[in-house]
Amino acid sequence: MVTGATGNVGTSVVRLLSEDPEVASVLGLARRIPEWSPPKTEWAAVDLSSERADLTGHFAGADAVVHLAWAFQPTHDPATTWRTNVLGSIRVFEAVAAAGVPALAHASSVGAYSPGPKDHAVDESWPTHGWPGAAYCREKAYLERALDTFERDHPGVRVVRMRPAFLFKRESASEQRRIFGGRFLPGPSARPDLLPFLPDIPGLRVQALHTDDAAHAYRLAVRSKDARGPYNLAADPPVDAELLGRMTGGRTVRLPRAAARSAVAAAWGLHLLPASPHLFDAVLRLPLMDCTRARAELGWRPEHTSTEVLEEFLRGFQQGAGAATDPLRGRKVG
Repeated sequence: MVTGATGNVGTSVVRLLSEDPEVASVLGLARRIPEWSPPKTEWAAVDLSSERADLTGHFAGADAVVHLAWAFQPTHDPATTWRTNVLGSIRVFEAVAAAGVPALAHASSVGAYSPGPKDHAVDESWPTHGWPGAAYCREKAYLERALDTFERDHPGVRVVRMRPAFLFKRESASEQRRIFGGRFLPGPSARPDLLPFLPDIPGLRVQALHTDDAAHAYRLAVRSKDARGPYNLAADPPVDAELLGRMTGGRTVRLPRAAARSAVAAAWGLHLLPASPHLFDAVLRLPLMDCTRARAELGWRPEHTSTEVLEEFLRGFQQGAGAATDPLRGRKVG
């Protein structure tokens, strides 16, 4: 069972599970049933924000539930995202227990972590209190606490918490442009020759990962009988202005954090930019993650470097790339 099965991560997870000879069937849950029909896969229309959703009925007989569903918008109305992300996730957890599902793989995030270092990586023991100003981080951190309680009350359920870095693939380009840059941001503007400089903002050093590599970790965790607990997922090298400058040939220019935040806040306040200044604050404070545990216990290795991930994503961004699901629909603007 896969919730959020038509999104960036969901499409990769469903595809890998449907291609696995040891997986008999996949049921994808999404708000809208897609045209896409991978092998061994059926679909059901479910809205997790609705109290009337019959999740227990859908989960009955499942060997595992992979919970990926998440709403990033509207950032100006955090009560709406709370209903979908937090209350909807708790309904998923309760339905897993009620249906007797033996395994739950939950999509947590690097955003669940408390502020941390940018000069060395931290393991899964780093505190998960999030950045309180950003709704995304608050919600991810709250669900970490909800899962603490769930595991205490349901010790027979094997719970895996994936904490990936920022996830990209070519097919997610249009969706992520709409979510973070706005639906009218033209993709062709991502050409290096149109960017006079790259802002080098203190603290803007993060990790990236190809969505398919994250999906591979979910597949390994679902098929394992022993995997449980949190796993960091990220590729090397960390992404900063210096790396982007080498990729694009652009010149980096130091930009004070306050000036950058003011620009983001002004654009968000005018509803010109969907990404909030609070999320910007959080990104500047996210720790770098050590992925030793996923490599040692799951046998997981990313097949793409972060540089390869970003190059693929930027090509998709320029081309308006997408896929045959409602969240990933391609659209080229400009």
